[in-house]
Amino acid sequence: MIAQESPLSTIAQEQAWNRQQMLEPVTRPRFAVWQYEAPAIVLGCSQRKFEDGARARLGGAAELLLRPSGGGAVLTGPWMVSCSVVLPLDHPWVQGRLPDSYHGLGQLHVDLLSNLGVPSTALPPDQVDACNARTGPTVPWACYGSLAPWEVVDAAGRKLVGLAQRRQRTGVLLVAGTLVTPPEWALLCSAMGQPQDEAAMRRRTVDCTQLSATPPDVRQLARALQQALDQALG
Repeated sequence: MIAQESPLSTIAQEQAWNRQQMLEPVTRPRFAVWQYEAPAIVLGCSQRKFEDGARARLGGAAELLLRPSGGGAVLTGPWMVSCSVVLPLDHPWVQGRLPDSYHGLGQLHVDLLSNLGVPSTALPPDQVDACNARTGPTVPWACYGSLAPWEVVDAAGRKLVGLAQRRQRTGVLLVAGTLVTPPEWALLCSAMGQPQDEAAMRRRTVDCTQLSATPPDVRQLARALQQALDQALG
């Protein structure tokens, strides 16, 4: 198993690492933990039509990148700790139905956050629709604007850890992003030309500072995530 810890990264570095890992058949688990110095936006490949407009509205205020996989827009920045996990096709985490592939990584985050004093739960598939309805209208263009099976939420159903995956004949890439401090949702919504969705993004998400009197900081969470992945995948 190969691990990589990146104290401060850009989304370009992260996406390049993800692409590189999937070029050849994955024979053993590999992972990287990411922290970010500056805000950035990553669009899904199906959102190419929004790229020029978002870039113009940003005016250089944040980096913008189009990833090869689908899904909604993701806002990264100093408030987030992410990880990329690359697994062989026969790894236990990625067997069964597509949503089941999130279970192992989602539960790892629940256990990790619990140890750091942040209560959360991994959302079972049969509770996704009810939980989405409970937190108000979804924001379909944003990754954190709706819920998927085994994503990590608080007791009110607000998203704390978002999950995504990419499957190829070479292996499976799982990605997770944890909100440690409040994100700049206004920046994302403005860039996407949807400023009216900022309130919904705030209502549908939660960060560690809202769930703990002594929340971990970004560096502490990154170190703990590195150790947890090493133990789980080693």
